[in-house]
Amino acid sequence: MFRDTQSSWLSTLRHDVPASLVVFLVAVPLSLGIAMASGAPLAAGVIAAVVGGIVAGALGGSAVQVSGPAAGLSLVVVDLVHTYGWRATCMITLLAGAVQLVLGVFKAARAALAVSPAVIHGMLAAVGVIIALAQLHIVLGGSSQRSAVANLLELPGQIANLHGHKVAVGVLTITVLALWTRLPKRVKAVPAPLAALAVAAVTAWAFGWDVTRVDLSAGFTDWAFPVLPQGDWHLVVAAVLLVALLAGCESLLCSVAIDGMHGGRRADLDQELTGQGVANMVTGALGGLPVAGVIVRSTANVQAGARTRWSTILHGVWVLVFAMGFGWMITLIPLEALAALLVFIGVQMVNLGHVRKVHGHGEVPVYVVTMVAVILLGLAEGVLAGLALAALLALRRLTWVTVLKREDRDGRLHVTISGSLTFLGVPRLTHELRTIPAGTAVDLDLNIDFMDNGAFEALHSWRLDHERMGGSVDIDELHDEWYALAASGARTFPMKSPLRAPDRWWLPWSHRRRDETPSVLSPDGAAGQAECLLTAGAREYHRRTAPLVRPIFTELARKQQPSHLFITCADSRIVPSLITASGPGDLFTVRNIGNLVPRKGSEPRDDSVVAAIEYATQVLGVHTITVCGHSGCGAMAGVLSGGVQAGSLPGLRRWLRHGDHSLATFIETEGDRLHPGALDVLCRVNVQQQLENLRTYRKVDEQIRAGKLELVGLFFDIGSARVHMVPPLRATPSVRTFDRRVAIGEE
Repeated sequence: MFRDTQSSWLSTLRHDVPASLVVFLVAVPLSLGIAMASGAPLAAGVIAAVVGGIVAGALGGSAVQVSGPAAGLSLVVVDLVHTYGWRATCMITLLAGAVQLVLGVFKAARAALAVSPAVIHGMLAAVGVIIALAQLHIVLGGSSQRSAVANLLELPGQIANLHGHKVAVGVLTITVLALWTRLPKRVKAVPAPLAALAVAAVTAWAFGWDVTRVDLSAGFTDWAFPVLPQGDWHLVVAAVLLVALLAGCESLLCSVAIDGMHGGRRADLDQELTGQGVANMVTGALGGLPVAGVIVRSTANVQAGARTRWSTILHGVWVLVFAMGFGWMITLIPLEALAALLVFIGVQMVNLGHVRKVHGHGEVPVYVVTMVAVILLGLAEGVLAGLALAALLALRRLTWVTVLKREDRDGRLHVTISGSLTFLGVPRLTHELRTIPAGTAVDLDLNIDFMDNGAFEALHSWRLDHERMGGSVDIDELHDEWYALAASGARTFPMKSPLRAPDRWWLPWSHRRRDETPSVLSPDGAAGQAECLLTAGAREYHRRTAPLVRPIFTELARKQQPSHLFITCADSRIVPSLITASGPGDLFTVRNIGNLVPRKGSEPRDDSVVAAIEYATQVLGVHTITVCGHSGCGAMAGVLSGGVQAGSLPGLRRWLRHGDHSLATFIETEGDRLHPGALDVLCRVNVQQQLENLRTYRKVDEQIRAGKLELVGLFFDIGSARVHMVPPLRATPSVRTFDRRVAIGEE
């Protein structure tokens, strides 16, 4: 236990303390800037940073998320301050924290994730535009107006009346922020906001420029208890809920995003919401801004190497120590420099990456409407407008059914129905189906994710009518069997077996092809039938799969970079990509009878396997060579019989000589070649021997000893469809060893 505690403290000192210092350097300037944008005392931003670090960091559900004043809430706060005053705004923050606490206790955090990200991103982009327009006036030496539209209209006049020193400080700050990312890595260890404010402060002091200085006294010396807001209590309740929900949603979405940036424990969203609630109650009571999880500081925390919540807590401690002991340094910062920092942050909040993401899902209208409405109407109104449009688009998708028709070469009409089949889409569905001529042979693919009773009745009735008029309908369901299950209660026509209904790529042809197999090449012979299935399969690939995998293959076309050389048997029942869950470009595969690897210099000479090994290890640079055998291997049955079962196949008999070492090892270790399980034991031993044969090649053995190459043995039990690990004959640190009777899925 002492060792565990000691190791934990050492990890904190090594990783979390340095990360906390980085986040502290980022947090101080951002907190001051957000307080300024919120129309609150600058000290309120510092208080929120301290509370967000210590309280939310200690009680929250995310190990590495950093909480503090958030730019996305500044628009709400500035409106509340203008309407109710600062002390009443603090009470609203406190009450909003209580609401968050209750929601967290009742496990309501997941509901916040139901908000469309397009609405959130559109809202943040609008807040960024509003902040940038408002603070740009201060950079230019003037004062911001009440609304974004007013700020935009007043901007030309503000530009015409430039205030020299103040503009110079703002331009200098933005220049440093823009150029900082291009500097050497050692220089960029200092956060850009801190560097920009420091350069602006030093320059203004050195040249004696006439600038406005930051006043940190308000908020620390003038603190008083929060008071209840005066006015319509309906509006006060709405304000409390707005702060609670916006801060909660931003925190939870940030937490989910940060989870994808580190490999530690995933966040407990309900606990995170509870911690945020307590933090907002504390910051409201102390006169601070509302607190939320913020992506900039959280990302900086992860990138700095934080491992536990101690980094977040310590950053809050450093902010407190700095404010109490070195607060006088903050008064050296020009107010115009803080405004320039906010302009830069506001512009960055309009993230083009978010636009590309929502464009891929057809949600750009939601993003744009939310952003424009927030700018023109206000935050609450804009968010409601975005949510309403998102709901309308979701409803529209439920009504939108795509019906594609094309005629195959054999005269059959191929129809694909895509989308969600609900009663809302029945009019379009029936219109399209009625255009199909009577008596036509129809292949109908249902590429749907849902089908309700109204849609089933419409489709089923059309099918019965079409078949009554002399046509035929053959239905394949590409996902779940909505139609087959609905029709199973009272069907009046032959249906496929459940195993044959879905068109799954991994099913054998005999289990997934239609009853009437197409025969375009040679319908009379068995060989012709197989060729016909291959041709039909290729057409099916081009029609369904090729469009989905084309981006992957376009990337792979430039260069192959497999990580594994996979040597396995030519047996038709072994599908490497299926049993390893691998995809295109992962495996460099060699298949032969018996998954044999001829020893170096052995007879009969075979260079095909050797060439693959050399190319994989010396050109492609694979990290692993896997030999995969299987149960009931016909090649091993031939080896076990001493070549008798190879019959009059001279080429096979010569090839099976490469399995003699496997047989010798089997006889040495097992002895009895006549017991019922001898064949499968030999199949396993053969995998071990082929791993040993690989080491007869000097380059392979050198890479194994250097730890650059790993050998892995697999055994596929066909009857149980399980993959087992097979230990090598001799174990080295670079060779995996497992109990050969344990399946991979049970490790």
